[in-house]
Parts: sequence; structure tokens; C-alpha cells
Amino acid sequence: MKKILIANRGEIAVRVIRACRDMGIPAVAIYSDADRASLHVLEAEEAVRVGPAPALESYLDIDAVIAAARKVGADAVHPGYGFLAENARFASRCEEEGITFIGPTSLALSLVGDKIRSRETMKAEGVPIIPGMLGKGSGLAEYRSNAREMGYPVLVKASAGGGGKGMTVVRAEDDLAGALEASSRVAKSAFGDDTVYIEKLIERPRHVEFQILADTHGNVVHLFERECSIQRRHQKIVEESPSTAVDPELRARMGETAVRVAHAVDYTNAGTVEFLLDEDGHFYFLEVNARVQVEHPVTEFVTGVDIVREQILIASGEKLDLTQDDLAQRGHAIECRIYAEDPRNDFLPSAGTVTLFREPSGPGVRHDCGIYEGWDVPVHYDPILSKLIVHAGDREAARQRMLRALSETTILGIETTVEYLKAIIESPAFASGDTQTDFIEKHMADWGGEAESGAAAGELADVALIAGALALSSERAPGSVVKERASSPWDTLGSWRVGGDR
Repeated sequence: MKKILIANRGEIAVRVIRACRDMGIPAVAIYSDADRASLHVLEAEEAVRVGPAPALESYLDIDAVIAAARKVGADAVHPGYGFLAENARFASRCEEEGITFIGPTSLALSLVGDKIRSRETMKAEGVPIIPGMLGKGSGLAEYRSNAREMGYPVLVKASAGGGGKGMTVVRAEDDLAGALEASSRVAKSAFGDDTVYIEKLIERPRHVEFQILADTHGNVVHLFERECSIQRRHQKIVEESPSTAVDPELRARMGETAVRVAHAVDYTNAGTVEFLLDEDGHFYFLEVNARVQVEHPVTEFVTGVDIVREQILIASGEKLDLTQDDLAQRGHAIECRIYAEDPRNDFLPSAGTVTLFREPSGPGVRHDCGIYEGWDVPVHYDPILSKLIVHAGDREAARQRMLRALSETTILGIETTVEYLKAIIESPAFASGDTQTDFIEKHMADWGGEAESGAAAGELADVALIAGALALSSERAPGSVVKERASSPWDTLGSWRVGGDR
């Protein structure tokens, strides 16, 4: 590959850009008007505007993204996660245009990126699935009929995309119509596809997923499991590997099933096979996330495999250079997603300027970040700011390391979920590994955080004001920063020469 266009934004775009840099491949960012001065734009070798702030007119505009790739001569596109990452039409357009899509083929995406078709395929292969619809309903009457047959509660889900978007729990028939309408609207906005379906809600399961890698030569391996049970509104916020609920025998069975799923749809590239694990140890196929996952760093920590690098190599036609016997889990990793949300105010998104930003560091600490001091957090997209990941020899050591890393994380000017995440990691339930999907409702419902004392709050306000003034005077992110090529740090030095006579 000569040049890769990153069809995404934020921390995942930065992550992919840095992988490209490690491999000596130029990376191109795309941006909307709201992201003109975003970190992924500053990090890339080139940057191209694709439209106004709304995602449907920029990051979800297939024609605009393809045109950007053509404009800069990119011969490959990495979609990241979200937006067009699981859009079979986008993958097909890339194939038609002769642009390498760093992900599954459009055919595989049509089978697994669409959750309805994926469920149909897995049922035909004998993979255990959650009871639910195997097609889109023709109208409200059909949805009601299916829900009655399953029995409430049920879950309304978007057929396309992931990340918990478009998911609504329905516990009574009177609420079904409104849930269908709301989920359909969110799905259309997030993924450009308003198709929804319903499945039976399994109460208090664990959400356990298996990372897979599959090359174009028929080789498939799994990189073991991640537990992602701690979720708020169906959005994962804490992930870890290994799972405290999975023993070696169950791990082997679930891993073998994940590989079988990949073979069943002729899957290639990186992906995640997701399962629900009930309290009796039975697991059910949930879906395939046909892309790199937000939580992929925990797997990278425990296996030593660079998943984004492997994606690029697979898309280039390379064979996997590892076998299942080569892979092992070493130590324990935990990830916390940091959002621009106010946990004391029903997690409302928090836009504004980052007036002070200090990152954690030290052994076994990784911070995949999409922000910088002085940046304005927009209101138009998912509010994730960064991901904090730690690794240690065992789970308790990793838990303590995460607490230290969260304590070292300072983001002022906006509200964030850092203190909330600390409360989760500190909780006795998390410490004991009691992490079903109802964790937040069961253990965090009464959390309110600790208000700062008057003196401390005043000191923080002073710090924020000073930092804000410094940020406003900084030239790091001027309004005109984006050109067809991102500016170099050397540009800030003015005229200079190396050695020789002046």
C-alpha cells in the first residue's frame, strides 16, 4: 500500500495513523467542518475536508469519502469503527473503484455486518443464537406478534452498525411502537440504515467476545476473549481480558465457535465474534462486529499482537505469520473509556474547550487519545475522548494500576467520566469479578460523586482560567490549520539552518 485514507475521526483515527507511520505508509485524514482542528487532522500527513458537521453529510457520505481518496491518490481506506466501517455498500464502492478496503469483503459484510442476515447464517450453521426475529418486520403488527411469542422483555436492535446505538429495552407491549420508532431514527442517523429487529432480552448475562484474525488464504485464529459486561445504555465502558467467568475448557469451546463463525461466512481481516454468556455457562451468538473494536488494546496487551498492523498486512494479501498454538494470554489488561459526559447530570454530553489536560504514564499504561489542551470538543459525534488501558501480571495488580492511572488523568474545561470510572474500578463488586451486564444498575445507581470543597473548587477554577487563557493564546490549533497537507512542527521554528556558515 502506498497511501491509506482514514475514513474516521477521533482517537481511532489517531491510532490507525500511528500504525501507518510505524509501517512507513503515509496516512490521510478526512474531516468535517467541526473537526477542522482535531488531533487526527494534526497527526496525519494530509487532510481533506469531506463536508459540514452532520455525520450524514460528511463521515457517512460515501461519495465524499471516495472522492477524498481519489483526490489524494490513496490506494487503501481504513474505516476504523462506527460510521462506514460495517457498511457493505461502502466496501463495495471501494472494490469497484480499485481501492483496498481494510476490512472484510463486501459480501462478508453483507452477511455479518447486517445482524439480521448474520443471525440467519449462524442458525443455518448450527451456532446457538438468541431467540428473535430472522428478518425485518413488515409493520408494527408483525413486531408485536414476534414480541408476544418471545415474551417480554425484548430488545429492539439496529440491524447495521454497533456500539449500542439504536438499542432499546422494551418490557411492555405499550412501549414497543415508541421503541421501534426511536431505534429506527437513531440507526438511520448513526449508520445510514433504519432497519431494526427484536430479540429476546437475556437478563443478567455476561458479554464475552472473541477477537479473530482471518487472512485471504483461509487461515483463521482467535486472540482469546474480552469481557465487556460493564455497560451503560448498552454502551461498553469498561473491558478486560481475560474474563473472570471463562475457564480454559469454556475458552476453548467459545474460541472454536468463533473460528467456525469466521469460516462460515468466508470472513477476512480483523473482527469480533460476540456472545452472551448466561449464569449456567451457556453461550449464545450475539453478532459479528466486522471491524476493529474500540476495546482492541486489551487484547493487544495480553497477546502482544498489533491488531491494526495485522489488518493492514491481511488487506495487502499477506498470510498470517502466527498460528493458534503460537498465541497465549499473558497477564491481565483493563480498559476504561473516557467520555465527555457529565455523570452527575444523567450523562449529558459536555462540549467546550479542554482548558487543561494531563495524561497518565508509567509501566503498563497506554492512553489512546483523540484530544489535546485547547481543543474544542464538538457536539456532533459520539462523546468518547480517549481510552485508558493498563496491563499487569494479574487482575488485582491491573486494577490497582488502573486506579493510579485514572487518578493521574486531568481534563478540565469540560465534564468527563473519569471519577465515575474510578468508582467502578474501586467497587467491591468489580474487585471480586462480579461483572454482569446489570452491573451499573445494581452497583452504581446511587453514585453521585464527591463535590469539591469550596477551597479546592476555587483552586481548580483558577487553574482552569489560567489554562484557558494559555490555550486561547496558543497557536497549536488555529482556525486555518488544515491544508491539503497537515502542518509540520518544524514550521513553528521560523527560518533555520543546520550547520554551515550563515
